[in-house]
Amino acid sequence: MYSLEALFCHVDDFCQAFEAQWHRKLLSHGAIKRKREKSLCLSEIMTILIAFHQNHYRDFKYFYLNQVKQYWNSAFPGLPSYQRFIEWLPSTLIPLCVYLKHCFGRCTGIGFIDSTSLKVCHNRRISRHRVFKDLASRGKTSVDWFFGFKLHLVVNEFGQLLNVALTPGNVDDRQPVHDLLSGLFGKIFADRGYVSQKLATQLLNDFGIEFFAKPRRNMKNNLMRLHDKLLSRKRSIIETINDQLKNISQIEHSRHRSPVNFCVNVLCGLIAYCHQPKKPSLHLDWVLPSYL
Repeated sequence: MYSLEALFCHVDDFCQAFEAQWHRKLLSHGAIKRKREKSLCLSEIMTILIAFHQNHYRDFKYFYLNQVKQYWNSAFPGLPSYQRFIEWLPSTLIPLCVYLKHCFGRCTGIGFIDSTSLKVCHNRRISRHRVFKDLASRGKTSVDWFFGFKLHLVVNEFGQLLNVALTPGNVDDRQPVHDLLSGLFGKIFADRGYVSQKLATQLLNDFGIEFFAKPRRNMKNNLMRLHDKLLSRKRSIIETINDQLKNISQIEHSRHRSPVNFCVNVLCGLIAYCHQPKKPSLHLDWVLPSYL
């Protein structure tokens, strides 16, 4: 169980420190611009958006009208209409990006990397799709073809997010790896889609990271230390996280009417997972030597 009050306090503490610096660094063109005050502050809007992904609702409109308006009216006394609230969503994009970084876990020297597809429409409707025209692309997973984006994740053995990236569906999994692993250290384990000797050498030279990708079936096996081989078999943790993001946090659906709102939905789903009290994790004391 989670606490709405605890979530709001965490978000509000961040917003108080962030908003003052954010407004000081905003560029202005010199013209007088009317700034209309909202009936909800930024932290209240962000709390409602994140709470949607924690309450197992499938549709945000139903959640807002039947949960927020009926049962949380005392907690948010300035609630606007649903249409007005939706108009405020783009203003939360940058704060949510920074807040997600604030919620990332700590690198422990062990990491797992993988990507998952985010479909934005059914394959039969690709020719009629307009919302993500020139943004989304056709891609292929180990299961089937899809139209949309790829979400790339790096996690540690405690199930905490270390970094994320969003790319079109036709981007090679290995392309964003260098930027994703910047600032990390230790050992990173991946699946067959990341096999590249050039990439492994580059990561070792640039960051000192040992990169292990599961070899393809037509490749010769390389010699590995026993604990590295055991760790590579634990890569299913990130697949469990991808499953929870899609089925619990609802980061994937085909009802988006705006690319910005799509990004807000993905960010809030990732943040909701970061606040999840029990995450998929590994107990590696029996695998790793004491010096690790």
